[in-house]
Amino acid sequence: MKINPSNKMLYFTQAIFGDLKNFAKQQQAKGMQLIDLSLGSPDIPPHAKIREHLSYQASLAESYGYTLTGTQRFYEAVSRYYKRRSHVDLDPASEIIQTMGSQEGLVHLPIAFCNPGDIVLSTNPAYVAYDAGIRLAGATPYYMPLTAANDYLPDLDAVPEEIAQQAKLLILNLPGNPVPAMPSFTYFEKVIAFAKKYNIIVLHDAAYSEFYFTGDRPISFLAAPGAKEVGIEINSLSKSFSLAGTRIAYIAGNAEIIAILKQLKSNLDFGIFEPIQDAAVVALDHAEEITESLRATFSERHKTLMNGLQALGWEAAPSDGGMFVWAKYPYNIDCTELAFQLIEQVGIVTVPGTVFGTAGQGYLRLALVQPNEMLQEAVTRLAQVQLTPQP
Repeated sequence: MKINPSNKMLYFTQAIFGDLKNFAKQQQAKGMQLIDLSLGSPDIPPHAKIREHLSYQASLAESYGYTLTGTQRFYEAVSRYYKRRSHVDLDPASEIIQTMGSQEGLVHLPIAFCNPGDIVLSTNPAYVAYDAGIRLAGATPYYMPLTAANDYLPDLDAVPEEIAQQAKLLILNLPGNPVPAMPSFTYFEKVIAFAKKYNIIVLHDAAYSEFYFTGDRPISFLAAPGAKEVGIEINSLSKSFSLAGTRIAYIAGNAEIIAILKQLKSNLDFGIFEPIQDAAVVALDHAEEITESLRATFSERHKTLMNGLQALGWEAAPSDGGMFVWAKYPYNIDCTELAFQLIEQVGIVTVPGTVFGTAGQGYLRLALVQPNEMLQEAVTRLAQVQLTPQP
């Protein structure tokens, strides 16, 4: 019997993460001590309040039925969180929908709004899930470059008129992955005006919204005047609350968009384990206490890695937040080859820039997922790399 994949599987090639992980394991077996700065999986455990509540709820016999959707408790907690943190009013009943992590939400969302051939405005580089969702819907991506000249923000003025007229969806990610550019209300206001002019839905991925190192609160797209008229924001508890393995997130904003997503989601799953939802309520209701410590830790890590790389001649993209450092290296070598060389030579695991788009050639993404002393050790090891500098 011959098994043939569908044509759509051509868009889902094996990610390089697995190859890097396997090569790293091989070097580790030879005695190399690894420092893994590849995957953006938080190394800090969830707050004790969250863990204790999850453990208690999971011990209850009545906790194991279908939830079908987000619970009212969860939606009300999201609404309270947005009101406190961003001064945004959200109707728990009509302006929020739960997803099984932001990855699931991002990949499925274009199906609800895009027909084959529709254009989706994305960035180059960008988080890999965006392209997966666009391709699954049969839509066509139009990539907006992220450049230092424009502070690594998509230049909407550079989008050709004929492309803007055909665009159905605009995907933004601020602070970003892999480039941790920061949002501003001025930029969001420009996005809203652009979306209204061309009747484009805006999706803002706010997975790193609590990873800001200046100011007193996160900047939400929904806090910008008129945002709920044109778009939505997806946010995850994976990063800000170290709940990556629980797979819980939400989309909030325009009620009509949320209603369409509810229709789609009702055909995809039967909801998230209720104890996880209740643990998420605890996290959201104690966000100030939990994320203050998170920011202090990641701000220190960010300084260590940024300063260390710059001292070695790397050009790290300036940032005041996010979970990653996006850095141009000073060697004359392909970024994927460099990623393997760093594992072999000094035991540093990174992600080559081209994973996120063609504009990533010459760059590596480094995640701030190790204690500060390990990041200092990583810089020390990188200084020992033996490769030919660029002319």
